[in-house]
Order: sequence, then C-alpha cells, then structure tokens
Amino acid sequence: MSRLGTLGARLYNGEVGYDFVAKRKLWYGISILITITAIVGLAVRGLNMGIEFEGGAVFTTPKTTASVSHAQEAATEASGHEAIVQKLGNGSLRIQVAELDTQQADRVKQELADDLKVPAEKINAELVGPSWGAQIANKAWTGLAVFMILVVLYLAIAFEWRMALAALIALIHDLTITVGVYSLVGFEVTPGTVIGLLTILGYSLYDTVVVFDGLKEGARGITKQSRWTYSEIANRSLNATLVRSINTTVVALLPVAGLLFIGGGVLGAGMLNDISLSLFVGLAAGAYSSIFIATPLVADFKERDPQMKALKKRVLAKRAKSDAADAEGDDGTETPEDAVPAGAVVGQRKAGRTARKRS
Repeated sequence: MSRLGTLGARLYNGEVGYDFVAKRKLWYGISILITITAIVGLAVRGLNMGIEFEGGAVFTTPKTTASVSHAQEAATEASGHEAIVQKLGNGSLRIQVAELDTQQADRVKQELADDLKVPAEKINAELVGPSWGAQIANKAWTGLAVFMILVVLYLAIAFEWRMALAALIALIHDLTITVGVYSLVGFEVTPGTVIGLLTILGYSLYDTVVVFDGLKEGARGITKQSRWTYSEIANRSLNATLVRSINTTVVALLPVAGLLFIGGGVLGAGMLNDISLSLFVGLAAGAYSSIFIATPLVADFKERDPQMKALKKRVLAKRAKSDAADAEGDDGTETPEDAVPAGAVVGQRKAGRTARKRS
C-alpha cells in the first residue's frame, strides 16, 4: 500500500489525525479576512456583467489580422461605449458592446467592417435586449434562492438544524469568495458563470454531507460514554474523510485548471474563462469550507447544548483524575479508554501513562 493509502487508513481508523476543530478560531479568522477582501473588491470594482445580463450586441468577425487593441479601439469609437474584445482560437474576434439597439448595431457593424478590413456580410451580429437580460438575472437569483432553501430543508431533515445552518454558512462563504475573485480579476459574468456557481455549490455540499454523515454515525449514543467530547468526535469524522476529500478535489481541479490556464490562457478560448474560473475557485473554496468551516461550526453549535456541555465536563474530569493517578505513580498499563483523544497531530506519539512514566 502507498504512503498516502496507509495514512488514509490510519486517519480513518482514528490512529492519527490533525486537530482541525481545536484550531477553528484560526480558520475562522482566515476565512473572515478572505471574505472581507472579496466583499471590498466587489464593492469597489463591481462585476463585469456580460451582454446576456445587461443587453447589447455581440459581433463575431471572420478570421482577421487585426489586433485585439485595434478592434477594441474601433468598436469603442463606433459605438460610444466601452467594448470587450476576445481573440478566438480560429483567428476571429468576438466583440461585445453594451446598450446598443438594432439601428446602432447595424451602424457599428458597418464601421467595424471598414476598420477591420473584412466584409460586412461576414460579420455575425447578435442583439440582446436589456429586458431579456434582466429576466435571465432574475431567474438566476431565483434558482440560487430555491437551491439554498432546498439544501437547508434537506439537511435539517436528514441530519439536524445545526448541520443545515453550518452547511448554509459554508455555501455562502464559497459563493462570496468566488464572486469576489470575479470582481478582482475582472472576468465577464455570463450564464456559464451561473452554471459554474451552481455546480461548485453542489460539489461543496456533497463534500460536507459526507463528513456530516460520518459525524452523525460517530455521535450516536455519545452521551452514554465519557471518552470523547463532541468536538473530538467531529474531528475524528473529519480526519476519516480527509484523504478522500483531498484526492477528489485534486482530481476535479486538474481538468478545470486545464480549461482555465490552457484553454482560456494559452489557446485563447476566452469564452471558457467565464465557467472555468468559477469552477476552479469554487472547487478550492468548497474543499476548504468543508474541512475548515462547516464541521468546526457544527462542533461550535453543538457544544452550546446543555447535554454536550455536561459531557465535556465529564470527559475533562475523567482525564484530570487519570492524570492525577499518573502523577502518583501507576502500574504503567494503558487501557483502550486511555488512548489519545481524536485529533492528535499526525505522527505524534500517544501521550499516555507510559510516556509520563519515562519522565
């Protein structure tokens, strides 16, 4: 078995682990900082909304030797509005200009043909009305709202309201970061972007539900024992799925990275950027939130419950009693109940009676 496979098996069995839940304040701080940066970027720069949402005209030229800068300058001068120009893989140009009606689009098309030295009849012009764009935007927001409501209802029924709330916060966290990156980078927001956002929300939710399912099983009958606190059970469940989460995220990111950096960057297929950026950022943010946000939040919410407070008090009291017995000198044997709690750092030796006896 490979090293990663061995580590995964040991994580799953609870033999080793990393205490994600105990360091939750650090993860919360990092997430808050990233989220504030995304919100500030969104407030200052806004989003570069595509023609589908704002309305306007899209001109697609045949293969031409004209540069992007020259075409952008010509389109801006002809229309009186800022133009967005993309070089397509076959040497043609895609020119977007907002706020054009039919007559203006015909005039701009003719002027572009003259400036770019291409036949006017070879330029394909598509006109999108602002009312249609507004309808698309409203439907996108409605779809997102319905998705969020259904997610919360499902998780509340399948698990409990605390898990539903934690998952909702994690999803909003992923959305905010992805939208903030779009604002900072300046990529165009299109219907493809919306599809990408819904896709990554589904992926993030799947990752979170896998951890929650393990946590639900692990926490069954938790108040009948005094070995682990709820936070430690949560951390154990998180470590059990850690390698799987990392593997699936890396495998999912590789083809998306190919779309974004090779397809959009190297090959010049700029239309791939609208969906590939949302997928790339969203998949990374979704994996992060599943590990560092959703599960620690559930532990925080549950630890406020009176039963969990009482359990934690019993567990800590039992450990204090065990430590006192160790200090007085015991026979050095270690029972399964004395095993290191879930969440020990990977590679750390068990801090039991044997270790204290050596000192």
